[in-house]
Amino acid sequence: MYRKKVIIMGAAGRDFHNFNMYFRDNPFYEVVAFTAAQIPGLSGRIYPPELSGENYPNGIPIYSEEMLTELIRKYNVDLVVLSYSDLTHEDVMHKASEVLAAGADFMLLGPRSTMLESDVPVIGVTAVRTGAGKSTVTRRLASILKKHNVKFNIVRHPMPYSRLLRYRVQRFSSFEDLERYECTIEEREEYEPHLEMGNTVYAGVDYREVLREASKNVDVILWDGGNNDFPFFKPSILVTVADALRPNQEISTYPGEVNVRMANVVVINKVDSVSRENVKIIEENIRKINKNALIIKASSKLYLPNPKAIEGKKVLVVEDGPTVTHGGMSYSIGFIAARMYNAGEVIDPRDYAVGSIKEVYQTYKHLGPVLPAMGYSKEQIKELQETINNIDCDLVILGTPIDLGRLIELKKPYVKVRYELEEVSKPDLEDVLRIYGILKS
Repeated sequence: MYRKKVIIMGAAGRDFHNFNMYFRDNPFYEVVAFTAAQIPGLSGRIYPPELSGENYPNGIPIYSEEMLTELIRKYNVDLVVLSYSDLTHEDVMHKASEVLAAGADFMLLGPRSTMLESDVPVIGVTAVRTGAGKSTVTRRLASILKKHNVKFNIVRHPMPYSRLLRYRVQRFSSFEDLERYECTIEEREEYEPHLEMGNTVYAGVDYREVLREASKNVDVILWDGGNNDFPFFKPSILVTVADALRPNQEISTYPGEVNVRMANVVVINKVDSVSRENVKIIEENIRKINKNALIIKASSKLYLPNPKAIEGKKVLVVEDGPTVTHGGMSYSIGFIAARMYNAGEVIDPRDYAVGSIKEVYQTYKHLGPVLPAMGYSKEQIKELQETINNIDCDLVILGTPIDLGRLIELKKPYVKVRYELEEVSKPDLEDVLRIYGILKS
């Protein structure tokens, strides 16, 4: 029997999950390669045979997405499956056009083919786009569950950027676990705030195993989404976060629009930072594609231990990496804090960047005068440290959710800025958990 030859386009997350769920034991397909985008350093690796199963005794090679057309022709590929997120609809069709022009079919896998069923209720948190504020929503939900003594574990969308086999299932319950699992800065940005709250977080590569472990001795699983991807577990409640700063992205991004269409609840975040017109546009777009979703309006409140520390200072702003790179924003919370608290000067770091940090500015030309907290390898973390310490400034403003001073030596004083969600309409998220029976009182 002829097995169709397949390439899975990914970014070390959804791609591996789609393979595990749909292709690993499927006798009709042979996955000849993964391609990698968005995250530096992924290509050149092997998806290991211990994870890929008996049909793939040598594992599966991972190439750069730049080689896609060449790979389609080299392997006589029949089908290419797009398996990553944070793309505009136009981007998706450009990729589809490249695949079709090379002679292959193009495919997207949906929830029915990829979602795992859970024995305990799942609250899913997704977004329209990276940087919309889904992490603040997840933390808000976690605080509500804690208040009502509901036992839960958080499961995070995967970020398996290091040794895949060793990290089939990851459990984070202390800061020592960040070292044990050799976490990148992006992983730390997601896990540290939860660890500070005392939450336990699961992640990994094989999400059947992750689900089995995370379900033990809890009442609820809280799915903390990555980028704007939809959940790997079938949610009992799906909360999608829209960004009031970016109207129309709820109907122009993949799979952000999918999340809005599936949502039980849409949180329009950052309403305190925009005009009513922005919020009205988003509400109208939601209603066009999902008449039944409950809409909650919320603000992202900025917290800073000592706002006066910024006033009049010459500052360097370090932002959350994914938000200002493939998330498409030119700046984020750090730059907002610099303006709000009257920094004397915000230094543009691009002239001081070294190594792969310099390449980030060449790739993401939309970036404003901010430094993305890139750190996908030890070498890149060193380059980030060198870039920061190259800059003559009075103060470093950390818009990344982690305390970067724990990880690298900062030669300048720094302040850490954070956001927390605050609902400004009713019903709110606590009401939602009552409506859906998660809270009994």
